[in-house]
Amino acid sequence: MALAIFDLDNTLLAGDSDHRWGEFLCEIGWVSAEDYRRKNDQFYADYQAGSLNMTAYLDFVLGPLAGKSRVDVQVLQREFISQCVEPMLLDKAFELLNDHRIAGDTLLMMTATHAVVAEPVAARLGFEHWLGSGVGIVDECYTGRANGEPCFQEGKVNHLARWREQNPDAAQAADTWFYSDSHNDLPLLENVGHPVAVDPDARLRAHAEQAGWQVISLRD
Repeated sequence: MALAIFDLDNTLLAGDSDHRWGEFLCEIGWVSAEDYRRKNDQFYADYQAGSLNMTAYLDFVLGPLAGKSRVDVQVLQREFISQCVEPMLLDKAFELLNDHRIAGDTLLMMTATHAVVAEPVAARLGFEHWLGSGVGIVDECYTGRANGEPCFQEGKVNHLARWREQNPDAAQAADTWFYSDSHNDLPLLENVGHPVAVDPDARLRAHAEQAGWQVISLRD
């Protein structure tokens, strides 16, 4: 039995759910569309370049939720999954997840995406275990701010270490797989026994080919 870790956006999904959430907020009128979309696109460009200030981004994307109750946001989450995430689902991703389940492996989704999006997507994909960037909640209402260390770059290594402490039966590093599309995940990819580049960006593809890592595609 192994531990199989999966990145979410552009790995298990054919797109970026975090960026799509920002577009969704524009579409439903929760934000001023023109200004918000411009800033959202710039943050996404920073992510692709490897220069994203993740805490600043999380505060930006969570800001519109400030003062909203869990119940209010749950309605949005259901709409978002139905309208925006369902079209991103990949048959080959479900096949890969099922292969690991049949093998008896423990499956863990790890994403920099904030928990408002990550939690319902993890449920849709059938994950029992998942880790994402935390969001502030006080008295059952969102603060509109990030909470804790983002699950991003080196932060994924730290989040996994804490998760292992809480799940002592989880496989050790040599028995761990990690699937990702992004060079931002190199810190964790370099710390597992079986790194796999999935439809990788150019920087990750070059690194994976040089290191002799497996490269696969989940796209049709």
